Amino acid sequence: MIVHALIVMMILTVFLTTIELGWIIIKDIITPPVILLEIDELLEIFGFFLLALIGVELLETIKAYLNERVIHVKVVVEVALIAIARKVIILDLEKYDDLTLVGIAALILAIATAIYAIRRVFKPAGTP
Repeated sequence: MIVHALIVMMILTVFLTTIELGWIIIKDIITPPVILLEIDELLEIFGFFLLALIGVELLETIKAYLNERVIHVKVVVEVALIAIARKVIILDLEKYDDLTLVGIAALILAIATAIYAIRRVFKPAGTP
C-alpha cells in the first residue's frame, strides 16, 4: 500500500514539475527580449528539466520494485548521476570553496565508476 501511495505522489510531483517547467519556459520566452533566453534562464530550465527526468527515473524504480520486489541498482546509480549533473549544471562557482568543488568532482568520479562497474558486471547476455 505504501509503494502505491509513493507512486501516486511521485506521479503528482512529476506532473507538477512538468507544469512548472512549461510555465518557466513560456514566461522566459515572452519576457523581453522575446524568444531570446539569458544564461540564468537556460540554467533554470535545464535544472527543472533534469529534476523532472530524475522524478521519472525514480518513478520507474518504484514501479520496478512493485513489480519485481527488486531495487535495480543500475537505475538508482544513474538517477544519482543525473542528480549530480543537475547540481553541476546549475552550480554557482562563486558560492562554493575549492574543497567543496573537489568533493563534487570526487562524487561524479565515484558515481561514474560505479556505473562502469555495474555495466561490466551486468552485461546483457550475448555481449562480449
